[in-house]
Amino acid sequence: MNYLKLIYLSGFCGIISILAFFNIIYSYYLNLYLNLNTYIYTFFISIILALLFYYVKNDSKKKISLYEKIITILLGYFLFPLIISIPFYFSIYNLSFIDSYFEAISGFTSTGFTIFENIKYIDQGLILWRSSTQWVGGLYFLFSIIILIDIFDHSFKKSLTNFISFNKAETLKQSFKIFLLYSSITLVIFAVLNIFNIRAFNSLNLAMTLISSGGFLPTNSLSNILVNDSQIIATSSLMLTSFFSIFLIYNLVFTKNHNLNFFNEDFHLLFYFFTLLFLFLFFFNFDNSFVELFLSLTSSVSNIGFTLNNSDTNLSFVLLILVIIGGSFFSTSSGIRFLKIYSLFKYSINEILSYSRPKNIYINKYLFSKEFFQLNEIHKYFLSIIIFITSLLFLTSLLTLSGIEFESSFKLSILTLMNTVNSSMYGLTDFNFHELHFFTKYCLILFMIVGRVELLTLLIIFKKFLFKS
Repeated sequence: MNYLKLIYLSGFCGIISILAFFNIIYSYYLNLYLNLNTYIYTFFISIILALLFYYVKNDSKKKISLYEKIITILLGYFLFPLIISIPFYFSIYNLSFIDSYFEAISGFTSTGFTIFENIKYIDQGLILWRSSTQWVGGLYFLFSIIILIDIFDHSFKKSLTNFISFNKAETLKQSFKIFLLYSSITLVIFAVLNIFNIRAFNSLNLAMTLISSGGFLPTNSLSNILVNDSQIIATSSLMLTSFFSIFLIYNLVFTKNHNLNFFNEDFHLLFYFFTLLFLFLFFFNFDNSFVELFLSLTSSVSNIGFTLNNSDTNLSFVLLILVIIGGSFFSTSSGIRFLKIYSLFKYSINEILSYSRPKNIYINKYLFSKEFFQLNEIHKYFLSIIIFITSLLFLTSLLTLSGIEFESSFKLSILTLMNTVNSSMYGLTDFNFHELHFFTKYCLILFMIVGRVELLTLLIIFKKFLFKS
C-alpha cells in the first residue's frame, strides 16, 4: 500500500536525509571538514531513495496482510542502517563494512554497542551522527507499533483510538501524533539538561539518546558529563521518559473524560517503579551512594544501560532482571514488558489456587483497572516468553562457540535481545566489539534486530513458512 511505503520507506529515507543535512550545516558552522563529504553522500542517496520509493507504482486498493507488514518493517531494519552506515564507512577512521554496519545497526536498534574504542578521538560531526541514528531508530520503532497494532491486545488500542482497527487515515493520524510528541519530548530533555549546566553539545546527544532508550555517549564515560549529584539525579529522572508511555503526558494534559482504566499500564509501571525504589533505598544501598544507585535503577528499567565508572557489580544479576522486564508498551524501551509478566504471574497463581481451593473464586483482573485478562492475550504473552528464552539460549550458545566465556556470553545475549548497552554494572565494561570475529558480529546484528521487533512477530513469520494454508 502507498501509505506503508510512505511511512516506512520513503518517509524514513526523507528523515535520514534531513538528519544528514543538519550534519552538513553543523560541520560547516564549526569548520569540521574531515567527514563532510560522507554526509553529502548520505543526503543525496537518501533523497533519491525517498523519491524512488514514493513514486514506485503499487496497487493502493489491495489490502495488505499482517505478514506483509512485518516483512516491510524488517526490511527497514536492514535497509536504513545501510544508508546510515555511509558516514562510518567513508570516514577517515578506515572502518570495514561490517564494522560500519554493526555501528549503524547498534544505533538504529538503540542498543549502543560500539566498535570505537576511544570516543574522544572521533570528530563531533560523527558523534552527532551516531546519536541521530538512535533518534531515528526510536521513532521507527514507535511507528512500527502503530502498523502492527492488530497483533496486540485491545487495551493497547484503547489508549490510542476508539476505532476497532487502524485504517489508513487513523494510522497517519497516530503516526503524526507520535512524531510531534517524540520531537517535543526530545527538545524538553535537551532544555532540562542545559538548565543543569550540561554542555550544549553533550545535552543534544544525550537528549537523542534518552528519548530513544539508546546507548551511545558523546564521551568515553558518563562521569565525564555528569559531575555533580544534581546532574546525575536530573539525567536519571529523564531516563524514565523511555520507561513510561510516550502518550502519558499527552493523555494527562489533552485527554478528557477518561477513567483510570485509560492509564492502566502507567499506574502499574508507577507502582512497580516506586516498589523498586523502596527496595533499592533500604535494602541495596550498601555504600550509602543512593544517587549512583538511582542512576543504575532508572538506566536498567528503561533499557538504556548507562552507569558511572565506579558502579558496583554486586547487583548485576538484579539489574539484568530489570533489563529483561523492561517498561511500557508504547515507549522506546525494550524488554518483555512489565504488564505482560504481571498478567502471566497473576493468571498462573490464580490457576494454581483454583485447583487447591476449588470453592474460592479467583478473579483475573488488573490491579488498577476493571478490565479482565483475556485468555488469548495470556497465550500471546506466554509465547513471547518462550521465544525470548529460546532466542537467549541460542544466541548464548553461538557466542560461547565463538570463544567468549559463558558468563559474558549469557549477559551479552540478554543485553543484545533487550537492546541495552554493556556497562560495568552488568560486569561487561570495556567489552571489545571491534576485535570480534565477523561471524559473531553478524550474529549480534541479527539478534539486535530480533530484540527490537515484537517477539510475537517472529512466530507469525515461522508460521507462514512452517504451516502452509
